[in-house]
Amino acid sequence: MTTEKLPDKALLECAKKMLVACGKLSQAEAEDLGTAGRCRKIDSDGSTRRFWRLTGGDGPFCLLAAPAGTSPVELAESRSAWFIGRHLFKKGAPVPELYGWDESSGVLLFEDLGDTRLQDIVVQKREPQAPPGAAALACYRSVLEHLAAMQYQGAVDFDQSWCWDSARYDTQLMVEKESGYFLRAFWQDLLGKEYDEGVVEELQEIARQAGEAPADFFLHRDFQSRNIMVQEGTVRFIDFQGGRLGPLGYDLASLLIDPYCSLPLSVQDELVAFYLKAIDRYLTIDAVDFKKQYTLLALQRNLQIVGAFSFLYKVRQKPFFMDFIRPSLVSLSHRLGEPLFQDYPLIRTMVNRGIKELVPA
Repeated sequence: MTTEKLPDKALLECAKKMLVACGKLSQAEAEDLGTAGRCRKIDSDGSTRRFWRLTGGDGPFCLLAAPAGTSPVELAESRSAWFIGRHLFKKGAPVPELYGWDESSGVLLFEDLGDTRLQDIVVQKREPQAPPGAAALACYRSVLEHLAAMQYQGAVDFDQSWCWDSARYDTQLMVEKESGYFLRAFWQDLLGKEYDEGVVEELQEIARQAGEAPADFFLHRDFQSRNIMVQEGTVRFIDFQGGRLGPLGYDLASLLIDPYCSLPLSVQDELVAFYLKAIDRYLTIDAVDFKKQYTLLALQRNLQIVGAFSFLYKVRQKPFFMDFIRPSLVSLSHRLGEPLFQDYPLIRTMVNRGIKELVPA
């Protein structure tokens, strides 16, 4: 957490008006927001968005989010957060309540869910590679129950015009923003190497197979432990502005292969089985087909993770992410060792070479 300056006057005035309009603050209370201790900047991980915690008479109650600028892309992302967040809230998903949105500035106001993330619950008092404790496993089960409901119910009446990036997770997205991201941000930019075109062909074929999974469900797209808050024992989901339609297995894989928590494979398998029971309340799916789809989508997500962390470390100059690149590569190597990927030797060799050549910061 930082103690950087307050939002500029225009953003703060915009927030005050919205909070008064929605009944969260009186006019007098709103005027106090600009005083010391009532508005405090907080960190934003890999996002370029800026966040401030707003405090009222009874303590923290609201977060103010604003894009770094007012480009069409930045404003579109804010718009997505507003419309998708309100949709999920109405469908009963455990997302924060949204209090207001200003279209011209991109300012967004939403419920403050505190500072405890699922990652904090998992890693506390835990030895490396050890299974998570009972409290953490209980959180995961709760998350999976809510995830299954959100995937099914969130797709009902979902308007694809709300999406700022793309309306659906598909093969083209996998090639451009996952395997392509891995090749550019990790292999070329971070390691400074060129790749064999044969690797591209292998990754395209893997993406083609992954794209065969049914993709008519709500997809969060960044469903990992730092985007899951735990408030008084209840799990809540944030950072849903990248939501779109997509396959069931992707968000599940995002959660279970999350390098912030490094769940043992046995625990991952246990939680996949639990998820299958949770989704069975809404859909009848073939477990064998689903596990094949899950394996392919987990590989796609793993490629995206390595690419994203490499970009955030190298380009955004955020050293926090360097610590998680090697574990993500090791996870990717293990995945590529599964029988489903035996016909893709080039990408397997590339990943193993990347592990050896990655130099710690």
